[in-house]
Amino acid sequence: MLSRTAGDLFWTGRYVERADFIARLTDATLRLAALPSYYGGDVSAWTSALVAAGVSNLYAEKYPKLSEKTALHFLALDPDNPSSMYNCIERARTNARAVRTALTVEVWEAINSAWFEMQKFGPKLGAATTISRLVEQVKGSALAFDGATHRTMLRDQAYWFLRLGAVLERADNTARLLEVKYNLLLPSDEPVGGSLDYFQWTTILRTVSALTAYRHVYSESVKPWLVADLLILNKRMPRSLAACMNDAARYLDQLAMRSGRRGAAHRQAVALANRFDKGRMDQIFASGLHEYTTAFLADNLRLDHAIMEQYLF
Repeated sequence: MLSRTAGDLFWTGRYVERADFIARLTDATLRLAALPSYYGGDVSAWTSALVAAGVSNLYAEKYPKLSEKTALHFLALDPDNPSSMYNCIERARTNARAVRTALTVEVWEAINSAWFEMQKFGPKLGAATTISRLVEQVKGSALAFDGATHRTMLRDQAYWFLRLGAVLERADNTARLLEVKYNLLLPSDEPVGGSLDYFQWTTILRTVSALTAYRHVYSESVKPWLVADLLILNKRMPRSLAACMNDAARYLDQLAMRSGRRGAAHRQAVALANRFDKGRMDQIFASGLHEYTTAFLADNLRLDHAIMEQYLF
């Protein structure tokens, strides 16, 4: 497979996953911002959302003052934000169109339909219900794309590159959510384990569709260390860091078998996946969740660069 084709597939997977994350993040932030101000619900919740999306600096360059209206527009439809839902769907479609022959009809129609549905919302958000409809539309489009990918594509290089891009993006998003929660959301005068802390952790579980999974796994009320355990170490949870790195190593293994060679990307992915096998949540919290997620984000970025050097250039 040509490196350009591999790159287009890889980034199609990433952009669809990113669009889904931004939609889920927006939905969760609307829940947090709707709380009374004395209970943590105010415009500052959007600061956390922008940081989690990795676009806080870009937002500050364009908007001197933070407001819910401008933050919503920036995350949803702003063409100047490379990670807006609009741009993610557009770029996913552009990349998918470039490798149209590598995709099934169903996969192409899923991403093409997502783009046409996005056009219906226009350049600006209108009524309050518009953002809810947009969020649900993007989430539904991502599910349709994933379903078509899993159900109709051959398990060959095109499939593996699509999925590889998705799991790297997913791992990055989960780590950013944990980072933001532990460092930005909870006010300094609020106790860890208090009612606000409980609500925020529950909201994060909803963001990654993991609240039901949490209840099945732990059968306890929401506790920070158990949420972190689910989203970091539990391989049964598809959005956990461990599951994403395990999938990344598996996809790279499939690519290596087809090419007949293994490189730095495969070795790094295997090393990261093995590290989670030895991880313990008490040790992670003792050393600091912030330090752990920061180190993981750096490792994930290095893996991304290694994949690019090995396959995409």
